[in-house]
Amino acid sequence: MTTTLERSPSIWDAAHDVDARRPRSQQTQLGASDTVCGRRAAYILHSTPRTDQPDTKAAILGTYIHTGLLESARTEYGWLVERSVQDETIRGHIDVVQLDEATAARLPRRHRPKVAADVVTVEDIKTKSTYLWDRVLRYGATEAELRQVYLYAGLLAMVGFQDVPGQRYLARMGPLDVRRIRFRFINRDNGAEHIQEIDYDPQRAAEARWWVERVRETSHPEEMRRDFDGPGLDAICDYCPFRTACWPGTNPGAPPQTALIHNDKDTEQALADYVRGHELVAQGDKIKKFARKRLDQSPAGIYGLNELSWGGGNPKDETDVEAMVDLHELADIPVPMAPDTEKMIRNLKAAGLAVPVRKTNKKTPAIIRVSPTA
Repeated sequence: MTTTLERSPSIWDAAHDVDARRPRSQQTQLGASDTVCGRRAAYILHSTPRTDQPDTKAAILGTYIHTGLLESARTEYGWLVERSVQDETIRGHIDVVQLDEATAARLPRRHRPKVAADVVTVEDIKTKSTYLWDRVLRYGATEAELRQVYLYAGLLAMVGFQDVPGQRYLARMGPLDVRRIRFRFINRDNGAEHIQEIDYDPQRAAEARWWVERVRETSHPEEMRRDFDGPGLDAICDYCPFRTACWPGTNPGAPPQTALIHNDKDTEQALADYVRGHELVAQGDKIKKFARKRLDQSPAGIYGLNELSWGGGNPKDETDVEAMVDLHELADIPVPMAPDTEKMIRNLKAAGLAVPVRKTNKKTPAIIRVSPTA
């Protein structure tokens, strides 16, 4: 039987083609949104050909949500959305700029916001999955996300809006007195919204520019460090278009991180890191167990930065084997008589007989054993 999908092309093919034609996808100059990782930024800066074509469905969905929300904010609130900033170092498109009353008064009346902000604010919208939502609520923006928005805000504070068609009236204002940075996180699974605001810090903006300048000083991408732990450990690496270029030369089937071991000194350091990580896990597990015992009788509620709630405690069902046998007999269904492997092993051992085994093509997982030297 032929399905509808087999007769019709996937709508994702169209979405990927449209996304590939977006100016942002074809941009060759380093942009603020490319600064998530030093090595990736260097690949882009040096025009390195992409070695991988990661699945971009989630990113495309995020773009659609992002675009729709910004257009609604522009129409209803008069916010300045998707405005470009650029200098000789970097470029970018700011999601939202909200002007204070004094700055807005410098614009033609038709371009003023419907409601002015109390201070000039640079806002960035980020869509996140439910999988990452708890981290967003607990920790807010990542270092890479902060760096990106500080680059936007720093450009706006130093040179103002880019002088290009469609925003020349904004460019004429020159540098703006940026006072606040805002992150607006949107859960793309359920629409939840979370806002994080911080005061604009010129020092942090200078540090973000210094980071970009270090990338620009490289003669080839490998001079920049990797900011993440690699494929299989960080999603950023899993979906990176330069994944193979960044993690080459490993044996078939081996983790890409094995490429980091070049000599015994590297192995020595990795072993030391493994032991330290084991100690931290054990220490953390001990702290959690002690805290869990102390909290056992605490009522649900909000305590400082954390909310306590309780689950479980419900009646637990189990399969009624005797009732299933009765139903099989009533329905004239043969009762399965599969051997009980565990019981047979116990019986043979109790009788002093060897348990027969046979070879398979399977192998047990590799087990690492680390012990202190004498």
